Amino acid sequence: MHKSLKTLWVLVLVTVTSCSNGLTASKMLNVSKPTVTVEKISSTQAVTPEKTQLSTDSPTSKNKIVLEATTMAYQLTSPVFEHKQPIPEKYTCKDKNISPELKWNDPPQGTAAFGLIMDDPDAPAGTWVHWVIYNIPGSLRSLPESVPNDNEIDKIGINGLNSSNKYGYNGPCPPFGTHRYFFRLYALDQMLDIKRGANKPELIKAMQGHILAIAELMGTFTK
Repeated sequence: MHKSLKTLWVLVLVTVTSCSNGLTASKMLNVSKPTVTVEKISSTQAVTPEKTQLSTDSPTSKNKIVLEATTMAYQLTSPVFEHKQPIPEKYTCKDKNISPELKWNDPPQGTAAFGLIMDDPDAPAGTWVHWVIYNIPGSLRSLPESVPNDNEIDKIGINGLNSSNKYGYNGPCPPFGTHRYFFRLYALDQMLDIKRGANKPELIKAMQGHILAIAELMGTFTK
């Protein structure tokens, strides 16, 4: 046999023998495979949305969440009308024009007093104030129907001036169309040192820095 052919057969036999013994091409060529970093993949998969939210929470955001939850739990209602529903005529200028009964659940801890403002943002001349009452004791959880329009009401609070420049409640009386009437109850950390017969701007100014939460009830009336 020719010498070159003999050499070729030797190489073929060596290659076949090596493969049958489990040697791969990569081992023959000594090529190393890339290493898979399992730790990195596992740690990425372990980061859940819940954990991300918890890790990014700051004391400020936590306080905000607590305040929002407290505010949501603190609600103002009335047994005579539901939120965003019509206010009965009895409580308007078309009938007795007396204040409706109002109720609320427990306010935030530390509440010492309440202030209440009722107004109509749909009035033609601008927001019309229908009722201002403040220094309502923090122990109360309701206002009765037909709160007197006296300046000071024993065990209830102090009536301020409405947009008609009168003390106490003045019910819905739109010139035309449907208007919205907002009752906002402010939970305050102290009784207010404010003059008798304060109006809405004066009450809002006095409440600054003392508001713990606000509960809102809105009713409508069509004339």
